[in-house]
Amino acid sequence: MKAAVYLPLEDKIQWWVEMLQGLLPGWQVVAMDQASEPESIDVAVVWRPRTGDLARFANLKAIVSIGAGIDHVLADENLPVGVPIIRTVGDDLTQRMREYVALHVLRHHRDMPRQLQAQAEADWHAIVVPVAPNRTVGVMGLGNLGAAAAQTLAGLGFATRGWSKSPKEISGVTCYSGAEGFDAFLDGCEILVNLLPLTEATRGILNAELFAKLPREACVINCARGPHLVDDDLLAALDSGQVKQATLDVFHQEPLPADHPFWSHRGITVTPHVASQIDADTGGRIIAENLRQFAETGTCPDVADAARGY
Repeated sequence: MKAAVYLPLEDKIQWWVEMLQGLLPGWQVVAMDQASEPESIDVAVVWRPRTGDLARFANLKAIVSIGAGIDHVLADENLPVGVPIIRTVGDDLTQRMREYVALHVLRHHRDMPRQLQAQAEADWHAIVVPVAPNRTVGVMGLGNLGAAAAQTLAGLGFATRGWSKSPKEISGVTCYSGAEGFDAFLDGCEILVNLLPLTEATRGILNAELFAKLPREACVINCARGPHLVDDDLLAALDSGQVKQATLDVFHQEPLPADHPFWSHRGITVTPHVASQIDADTGGRIIAENLRQFAETGTCPDVADAARGY
């Protein structure tokens, strides 16, 4: 079997090539731009491939996303039809997302941005907040990462609710689903966490209409994809007081441009797409195991549903 690797960071490509070559004895692993015989490539391992990259490989049997999402692969207008897409997921990524969501929900719950502002002003300002069971936190998206995050929040004692496209049952979490359950899910949700997959149906879902359905001074955490958020609508909601604070880990353009207003807005915490950033060594082992299974059986547990977008 022969695999081609592409990431937008050129200095990382050769490292991934060598790492995967070591994990896949008997395979041939090359950098995508050095694949001199495209017809010989069986598998493409990619993160944010350029439009047309994958169409070069006429005999492609599988595409591997170096990450849990596949939207960056589906964005290729020339994507080969019918080629299975394999996600990279695992306990390590799930644990990282649990940690990130718990950290930032607790930050907003205990109003740490205001506490840090008080410290900068040498202001002895004691902030008293409700105990966690009296704070309603909602998670949009109850896939692997969303369900784990919701369970973690419930374990911390928060009144936790979740919303997904189809019905789900999660211990300790009040679950809503479908369009008919969306408004009820948002009603009373004081801290909202977005972990939805990016699809045409969810693009721009964090918008003025949604913010207006939250309690005044709600907090928003987006650690899914940048295009879920309408940037100007969030800025307007923050400036009006409808949204009190926001934590943003993902953006329309990454890296976030230095002149973007999110950097300097006092109500926004920016993190550089690290909520569940893949550990390269762990990710490599997951990818190698998936490829071994796929080569032997023609499938593996992490094959995505391209029609659904995740």
